[in-house]
Amino acid sequence: MLWLVDGMNVIGSRPDGWWRDRAAAQRRLVAELSGLVDPARPDAVTVTVVFDGRPAAGGPDPGSGAPVRVVFAPGGPDAADHVIVEMVAALGDPSSAVVVTSDAGLARRVRGAGVSVVGVRAFRSVLEPPPA
Repeated sequence: MLWLVDGMNVIGSRPDGWWRDRAAAQRRLVAELSGLVDPARPDAVTVTVVFDGRPAAGGPDPGSGAPVRVVFAPGGPDAADHVIVEMVAALGDPSSAVVVTSDAGLARRVRGAGVSVVGVRAFRSVLEPPPA
């Protein structure tokens, strides 16, 4: 299964001061997403996170080879949405992918291609175990 994550949509879903250090917020999200990837499992999940804009100093490295593929989408507002739509269009089997976003426009576009969509709130519950 492939998870395509609208990175800034997920980051922006919590008013935790992420805007003061966008690169650190991106690094934190990539670290959280890494917990979903376990190549030793037969039902391995792959994760690609797409961020609007260009890589910032101190941010995640798109060429790091980490368990999470990091893609930056320069080109203004909604650039990540366009990249995610292109990625979905290139899939051989769209039913094997899930897009994570709460952006209604992006969700509509990828659902039309046969991809499942998970909202940010539901996805956060996957990333963050409930408090003990």
